[in-house]
Amino acid sequence: MAGYDYDLFVIGVGSGGVRAARMSAAYGARVATAEDRYMGGTCVNVGCIPKKLFVYASHFSEDYVDAQAYGWGPARPDFDWPRLLANKDREIERLNGIYRGLLDNAGVTHYEGRARIIDAHHVCVNEQTISTDKILIATGAWPSVPDFPGKEHVITSNEAFHLESLPQRVLVVGGGYIGVEFAGIYHGLGVESHLSYRGSLFLRGFDHDIRESVRDELTRRGIHLHFNSHVASVTRASDGSLTVDFEDGSELHTDVVLYATGRAPHVQDIGIENVAVQCRENGAIIVDEEYRTSVDNIFALGDVTDRLQLTPVAIAEAMAFASTQFRGERQIMDYQNVATAVFCQPNIGTVGLTEQEARAQYDVEVYRSRFRGLKNTLTGSAEQTMMKMIVDRASDRVLGVHMVGPEAGEIIQGMAVAIKSGATKAVFDATVGIHPTSAEEFVTMREPVAS
Repeated sequence: MAGYDYDLFVIGVGSGGVRAARMSAAYGARVATAEDRYMGGTCVNVGCIPKKLFVYASHFSEDYVDAQAYGWGPARPDFDWPRLLANKDREIERLNGIYRGLLDNAGVTHYEGRARIIDAHHVCVNEQTISTDKILIATGAWPSVPDFPGKEHVITSNEAFHLESLPQRVLVVGGGYIGVEFAGIYHGLGVESHLSYRGSLFLRGFDHDIRESVRDELTRRGIHLHFNSHVASVTRASDGSLTVDFEDGSELHTDVVLYATGRAPHVQDIGIENVAVQCRENGAIIVDEEYRTSVDNIFALGDVTDRLQLTPVAIAEAMAFASTQFRGERQIMDYQNVATAVFCQPNIGTVGLTEQEARAQYDVEVYRSRFRGLKNTLTGSAEQTMMKMIVDRASDRVLGVHMVGPEAGEIIQGMAVAIKSGATKAVFDATVGIHPTSAEEFVTMREPVAS
């Protein structure tokens, strides 16, 4: 609109915000963005990218051992934590530059600083008031730590990527993606690792066979799992070490306590109280299928809406938003059969319904396989790969595919295409496998397990 400085002002330049900004600009909109932390948001700086780099680093400890079974002599590598941090930081700095270049090349004006909404058509950045036809909130989510005595002594995943030294002992609290991933990372780097979860089995929401398989593999690796565990307090000694007291009266001595108990929508200090944008109890902004809030010209997408907190989902939402608002082509995001991976060790890959979800809606057949991968026949490792397929008996359509094993995320990405296209079990059966691979198991499963 000519009467405003911009057609769209995006608050937050994470994966969703950057994609929405540059695609809207490509469709002819005058776009501005603002960010007061770092270019690329959580994923690039304190999420997906550095976490995956840390997973790679931690896995080399097993690779060095496994190599001996394949004729390589024993190695005693000296792990250098500062070098890993420096290399990680250099890569993130490169990605920050790429994200900034994407905005510049698209003709987006970027403001360095905290953006606060003044009213439905005005934002303020560094005491400068800017007018805009539409506002898009893409501020993501932030680690959430409950209140308890000693809360000030714990860290979150944000700080975990910047520890000055590698601890000898660590307690990770939480049973979601981040918790199980960091427990594996620290263990692989030689740290005595403990994982505490309030329930009887972590990874709530995943297929039960996945949850049990990961529990068994983490235990086999030597990670100390504490279920039905509730932290009562954390105290710091004069030497810097921490004592964790649990509600059952037990205690644990450690060097670092990492809380990974969830992420809350990041709506603080952006001026949302100045407009009638409705939120859920946890702060998540309520939006319709076009990402419109209760204020007609204010939109929100990504983790701040707390739908599926996944980077590719935020990017897909941004594409749909830009197309609908500035290209004149209405797109509605499909949240069914979104694949995901957890980079614990071994990895999880999953797409579609869990067995429990499927049984509540369909008469199903379940196919499951557990086996030791070919690589481990020489190494002697007892690591088990688990693969599972859930099929609607009436239509033969595959409803869900789940895996725990090396490169599960890479394998499930291909499975997701098949599931999204409505593939049947007969299609899987008619597909010739690639031998010898673990992935071929998905096209050779013939006998369903007992109900």
